[in-house]
This record gives sequence, structure tokens and C-alpha cells, in this order.
Amino acid sequence: MTDLIGDIHGHADKLEELLQKLGYTKNKGIYSHPERKVVFLGDYIDRGPKIRETLQIVRAMVESDHAIALMGNHEYNALCFHFPETEGGHLRKHLIKNIIQHYETLKQFQNRQEEYEDYLEWFKTLPLFYENEKFKAVHACWDNETIEYLRTQLVNDCLTDELIYQSVAKGSPLNLAIDQTLKGKEIKLPGDLSFNDKDGNKRTEIRIKWWENPAEMTYKSISVEPMENLPETPIETSEIQSMVYYKENDKKVFFGHYWLKGEPSFYKNNIACLDYSVAKGGKLLAYRLGEEKYLDPKNLLYV
Repeated sequence: MTDLIGDIHGHADKLEELLQKLGYTKNKGIYSHPERKVVFLGDYIDRGPKIRETLQIVRAMVESDHAIALMGNHEYNALCFHFPETEGGHLRKHLIKNIIQHYETLKQFQNRQEEYEDYLEWFKTLPLFYENEKFKAVHACWDNETIEYLRTQLVNDCLTDELIYQSVAKGSPLNLAIDQTLKGKEIKLPGDLSFNDKDGNKRTEIRIKWWENPAEMTYKSISVEPMENLPETPIETSEIQSMVYYKENDKKVFFGHYWLKGEPSFYKNNIACLDYSVAKGGKLLAYRLGEEKYLDPKNLLYV
């Protein structure tokens, strides 16, 4: 029996509160449940006040077989931020926006370099996706074709040092597959339209609902983030020619990443985003999976 938990971003107090609400108890520093196990959907670090404590809770549960922890884009970014390039610099450039995004993590590991590097090694053990007979789980986007490709490239569904170096080659199949899986599908806005994201960065592409048929959507309706200035016009054919979408007859799929707001709900009977912006004053969310055929709102719990 499985409980799935969305993005935590260093909010260890909320995580403990949610685990207790789900019936997990702490023994010798490890949370466990006699009948259930957690699948964490990634993004344990950055932004929040208790990043080290969050990692301690999640890792202890994983190593005692009470949880599975998936990789999020923030763990992947941390690895690339740390990995040196052969010509100097790092795989993820130390630009101001990247430093600011990663600042809380670095600050909280100040004078704890060995501990931090040990967690970076642990990040490499985090699978990029998980599937069993009942459901699928991923940080941002489950595209069946992309996941099948990653199964052929990764080692036990995880990244190695060599794969991390290969993954930053812009436009390569591995780069595109990891980018899509950990950050979601995007399409370019028409004309010179742009917007500023939650961190104030200018964007010309929108994250899309990869479970909707793009041929039936507009730019406004397919955007995950509601934005008033998006046009209610059909998506240009060039953007959707080769685009596949997650079907309603596929397994239940759980993911995080998208900073949703308001009262938690489902997009479809088999589509559940569990990221409700805990790092921006929102909710930390879990779904308690049972034997139900379709997602049931009664199984959503949050703090």
C-alpha cells in the first residue's frame, strides 16, 4: 500500500506533520508504517528552511525500505551545479539566477562540505521514474516513449557520472529526455509573446498539460499555469505534429513540479499533480492509494 508525497523543498516540519497525519510513527529517527510505504516525487532541496532535516527524513526512510525517493529537477540541477566541466566552470553555470535558486541549500550546508557531497552521491541513486502494476510516478512528465528510451539508457533507472556529463549536451536525445521527464513538456508561444515566471525570469515557452490532446486545446487552455495574457487560439500545427499525450485509459500517474495553487483536485480520473506550492505558503500534499480504480478526492491529505 502506497502513499505518494509531492515536492517538499526543505519544509521538514510540514513533512513530519504530514507523515504523522498519514499514520507513520518515528522510531530511532526513522518514520515507518506497519502496512504502507511512501513514494516521494522529488524536489527535497532548495527554497525551504530545513533542507538538511528533510534529506535526513527522506533518506532514512529510503534506506530502511519504508520509502522510494524519485529524483526531481532540483536534485539534478544540484548535481550539474557541482560537476566541473573539463574546460573550467560547471555543467550548470554559476549564473546569478542559478545561484539564487540553489542558495538556501548551499547556505544550510555551510561548513558541512563532506555531508553535502555525501548527499550529492545519494542523489545519483534516485530513480527518475517508478512504475508498478497499479500506477506510474515521475517528477514532472510521464511520456511513455521517453520513459522507454530512458529505460535503455539509465542504470537501474538512475544516472551515473558518465550519463550526467552526457545529459548536458543540448539537444541530444538524453538531454531532451531528462529535461522533459524532470521539467515537463513545453511549447513556444506565438509571435513575440512572453511572460515572467515565479522567479522573475522572462519566458517565451509555456509548460503544457501533457495529458491533454493538443489538437483540441488553445495556448491558454493547455498551459499548466493559468495566465490571463495567453491567447485563446489553436496551437500552431508545427508545435503539435509529433506530440503525443497521456491517455485516459492509461494507469494512474502521480507527479509534482508544477506549483499548483488553491484547493487540491485532479485534472482527470488518472492524472494527479501533488505539488501545491508548500515553498510559497501553500500545501504539502499526499495521495493515499488504495484499491480504487479511479483517483478519489477522499484520499488526498495535506498540511
